[in-house]
Amino acid sequence: MTTSTSAPTRRSAVGLGTALRTGAVAGVIAAVTNVVISVIARGPLGASDDFVPLTPGPIVMWTILGAIIGAVGWRLIVNTSARSRALLTTLVPTVLVLSLIPDVALLATDSTAGQTTAGVVALMVMHVVTAVIAVTAFRKEMPRQHSD
Repeated sequence: MTTSTSAPTRRSAVGLGTALRTGAVAGVIAAVTNVVISVIARGPLGASDDFVPLTPGPIVMWTILGAIIGAVGWRLIVNTSARSRALLTTLVPTVLVLSLIPDVALLATDSTAGQTTAGVVALMVMHVVTAVIAVTAFRKEMPRQHSD
């Protein structure tokens, strides 16, 4: 009688190209969504057009850059940690909360031209929207390893 034992199979590593492409696509989708949020904030919600962080240039640049950096970080964790699911479950919300610190600082200091509460809250919403879109894409294209 022959008994075969199979070792647990680990899926192949996520390539850098996959991470960059996934981050870029998620970033573009999130950037378009964030520009719409900005238009709503500067329109019906009354945020000032002078508040530079709510203008399309910075929104598009920082959203795409953030999504690409996030994808590379996600790739690094998925490729190196056998417990990537547990790590990402903790890390993603932590990074999101940390990303809100500059916005909270803006609310506390009123230090930027054209700044309004509506404008800063719109920035906070953009962080959450970007995280949701990016994590959804990352989970689909770069699945996490299950924790044991």
